[in-house]
Amino acid sequence: MVTFHRRPLPTDLVALDSEPGRALLVEAVARDTAASFFPLISQLHTQAEPAWCGLGTLVTTLNALDVDPGRAWKGPWRHFSEDLLICCKALEDAATDGLTLVEVGCLARCNGAEVRGVVAEPGTLPTLREDVRACVSTNTGPFLVANYTRAALGQTGTGHFSPIGAWHEESDQVLILDVARFKYPPHWVPLARLHAAMTDADPDTGHPRGWLVLERSEQPPESRPRCG
Repeated sequence: MVTFHRRPLPTDLVALDSEPGRALLVEAVARDTAASFFPLISQLHTQAEPAWCGLGTLVTTLNALDVDPGRAWKGPWRHFSEDLLICCKALEDAATDGLTLVEVGCLARCNGAEVRGVVAEPGTLPTLREDVRACVSTNTGPFLVANYTRAALGQTGTGHFSPIGAWHEESDQVLILDVARFKYPPHWVPLARLHAAMTDADPDTGHPRGWLVLERSEQPPESRPRCG
């Protein structure tokens, strides 16, 4: 069996832990376009299965939003992990097939988030930029989740989900906090290129991918919508 220890990041993308990557973050922090970085990086979760990027992204984002799952994780502690995200689609099906943008939005709603989804149709780059600006400027949410194809970024793999942690306005780059940390580190990507990667059609739906804007719902756990 062939095994892998990470993948080299494409040379035209900027790793967060590189000197240029750190400089971009410092400048974004100074311009208040990286407030979301701190709660998200504090909760950044490595997806537990190769196809669980959507679940890993929700674990990161829901915990960063300080959503109470309303049920125990381990012992007395209430904290999100993938095995608590059991609404909308069975975990075994998600492990095989992954999740669509609509399914990730459904899971987020069932687990305590208000969700707004946007399909990356032609002409929506300005809308994405506005949503990014709003989401990176707060440390309490909303936070933005990107759904894109890796191939358009020169990476291996197909469809992927990860949260956006910061925006460097001058270079118009966003920081993807990749939940497949066994594969790629957090890295900076030009926003227009990410948007183009979102316009790729998801083969499971036939529609373009896109993004979700998540914020904490004020509904108590017992009043949350449940699917299935």
